[in-house]
Formats: sequence, structure tokens, C-alpha cells
Amino acid sequence: MSSRGRFGPLVGAIDEGTSSARFLVFVADTGEVLTFHQIDINQICPYEGWVEQDPLEILHSTIECINVTVDNLKKLDINPNDIVATGITNQRETTIVWDPVTGEPLYNAIVWLDIRTKETVNKLIEQSREKNAECIKHLCGLPISTYFSGTKLRWLIDNVPRVAEAVNRKRCLFGTVDSWLIWNLTGGPNGGLHITDVTNASRTMLMNIKTLQWDDSLCKFFSIPMWVLPKIKSCSEIYGYIAQSALIGVPISGCLGDQQSALVGQMCFNQGQAKNTYGTGCFLLYNTGKSVVFSQHGLLTTVGYKMGSNAPTIYALEGSIAIAGAAVRWLRDNLHILDNVADSRRLAQRAHPTGEVIFVPAFSGLYAPYWRKDARSVICGLTEETSKEHIIRAVLEAVCYQTRDILEAMNQDCGIPLTKLLVDGGMTANDFVMQQQADLCGIP
Repeated sequence: MSSRGRFGPLVGAIDEGTSSARFLVFVADTGEVLTFHQIDINQICPYEGWVEQDPLEILHSTIECINVTVDNLKKLDINPNDIVATGITNQRETTIVWDPVTGEPLYNAIVWLDIRTKETVNKLIEQSREKNAECIKHLCGLPISTYFSGTKLRWLIDNVPRVAEAVNRKRCLFGTVDSWLIWNLTGGPNGGLHITDVTNASRTMLMNIKTLQWDDSLCKFFSIPMWVLPKIKSCSEIYGYIAQSALIGVPISGCLGDQQSALVGQMCFNQGQAKNTYGTGCFLLYNTGKSVVFSQHGLLTTVGYKMGSNAPTIYALEGSIAIAGAAVRWLRDNLHILDNVADSRRLAQRAHPTGEVIFVPAFSGLYAPYWRKDARSVICGLTEETSKEHIIRAVLEAVCYQTRDILEAMNQDCGIPLTKLLVDGGMTANDFVMQQQADLCGIP
């Protein structure tokens, strides 16, 4: 400890989200952020409902964020060698396949909110004995849906000849974004580690929610060879050491999907605590402790965290909303009725009279608690008096209404109504949205 700089040991954090990559450096003892760097990640939408990203852009942006942040430390006269470990948090369900010999991606990353796999989902439901999307829920905690990684991987094998050929030649690895980054950062084709953690694995439909291992019957159901899958680890252990970027030799020792890392970051360590993250989508996680609670009201059963290979597994119920902040960006980028996302609060408050226009944001169907992949967005209540302010207000209120739906489902599943909701994510800067949320849910 005595050889460390004035802040003592530091911890690095890679945060690779849907819209950007970041690298942050924290003071280990206090949690203070010393510096960070962030780069936007492009989305590729070749057809309606398709959302892709370039895996190499994800990787190179992450490495650039690390390198710039390390330069920032040097400018602040802080020794980068004080970084004793780094962790990864990532957009979940986004699916990447690559050649382990060349390190080249075999296709673009298919992003979590992509809905191209609707036909794949229909076929899988049809081939199940129960003819029901819930038929595998008792094994993996999830319904068969376009949302999760298993259907995306099945689609890639069925529809991309290069991927099918790579699988036949045993030259294909699958991973979510965490696996792709860890494999590359620990050496790539030269000894890179093919691993994931329990939280990301619990979003694939391929991991048994109780054993925390890839499930043979689930892999057979999806016709996915188990050898393409990464090894499942806990959320907190030394996985390996960084072999490229400005942090060579630093251990990677933490990994959680972004929503689970928010649960941990909000210190929801007690059963019955919950947090809601307002990002591209909106994700409400409720800590159920060591109990695997299967929802009867459209929620997901997921791993909350497992802080070490011998630590207990803590589970969560999750309500996933596909569209939250993405709808505000749609107002700005597609409808051009907003110049700046930050203006939405001021404009929404100018809408009078209020409550006439209703917006249902179903760009990617409706997720929890409805799971309607065929749903499409609708705006209703329009009159000749309707202004852009009314539409902006309706979009912001839609996020709050969706969260209220999730909370009602959680109350029914758990029987213990929440008394407060912890919140984070970009939209929490909008105090209009937060007040509407509190008013609608009746809790602070």
C-alpha cells in the first residue's frame, strides 16, 4: 500500500453499453471517479427491426477509451500503475460470433433490441411440446423471445452461410459483449480466454438458472453445439490479464451485465430492494435473495450476482422495457422536434392541457410484462390542438407508465409492495420524468 500514489489503489471499469463505450478509473477506497473517456458506438439498421453494431468498433473504441483515460491519469500526475484491477460491465444479450484462429468477426454484432428472429421464435415455439413461449422458463428463467442471445445465435447459424460453415469447421466462438472483449483483451488468437459470467450467461436461454451451467437439453432444443459457448465464471474472480492497450498486465477481475452491475452499484444487497435503470431501454431489477422466483406475471428470472466462485448466488426478478431513452432520441433524430434531449423536460412542462396524448413505444415489440413481439408503436389522442410539446410529454410519460406496469407485476409476484425505488441512468437527470414516476407509482 505504501508504494501507491496519493489516492492509494485504483480500479478501472470498462462500461460497454448500447450507445457508447467508456473507461473509468475509481479510487478503490472511496469510489471517487478520477477520470474517464467515452466514445459513441454507431448502430447499423439495414432493415426494419434489425439493429447491428461492428464488433471491431466495439473493441477498438474500448481500447481507445482505456488508452485516453490512462493519458488523462498521467496529465493529472497519477501513476497508471496504481490501477490494481479492472472490471467489465456490458450491454447484455447482444450476440457476437468470431473465428478463434484469425480473431475476425463472422458477422456484425446483433444488438439485444433487434427483432429479426421473430420467425425463429415462432418455429421454436411450434416445435416445443407445449406450443408455448414459456416452455423453457422452468430451466432458464426466460421465455423464448427475440430479446435473448440463443435465438440470435440460432438465426446466425441458419441464415449466414459464413457462420454455418465456421460451425461445421469448428472455427466459431460465440459470446456476448463481455466475452468478446475479454477474449480480445487477454490475447485474442494468441491465448485469449473464452469466458463469460453468470449474469450474462443467464440472458442466453442456454444456461440452467439453478446449476449455473450450460444446459444440455436447452442446447439441444436450440440446436446449438456446446463447444461454441464460453466457460461460465462468477462475477468476481481473476479471469486473466490484459495483453493489449495501455494496461498490459492488469488483471480483469470483475464482470457483470450492465443491469446487474447497476443493482450492485445501487447496493441492493438485501432481498426486496430494487433499482430501475433508464437508458436506451428501462430495466427494473428486484433482489429475491437466494431464492429462484419464477414469475407468474410476465417478469424474467435472472442471476443478480455471484461475488466469487464459492459465494452464494443471488437472484433477481427483472422487468425489461425495450424503449425508454431510445424514444427521446427518436424525437430528436427521426421527427426532429427536439434539438437536444435535455430540452425534453422544459418542452414537456409547456404542454397544456396535459394527459390527452398517449404514446405506446413498441419499436421492438413490447417486452415485460406483455411479451408481444407483434406489437407496434401507436400515438393516440391527437387533436388539431396537439403540439410537439404534447408528443414529447407523452413519450416521457410512456416510460413512467411502463415502469408502473412492471411494479404492479412485481407486487403480484412477490406480495411485498416496494416502498422506494432506486434509480440511475441518463433519464434520471430529467426531474420531470422522475416526479411523474414517483407520482404514478406512489413511492419515492
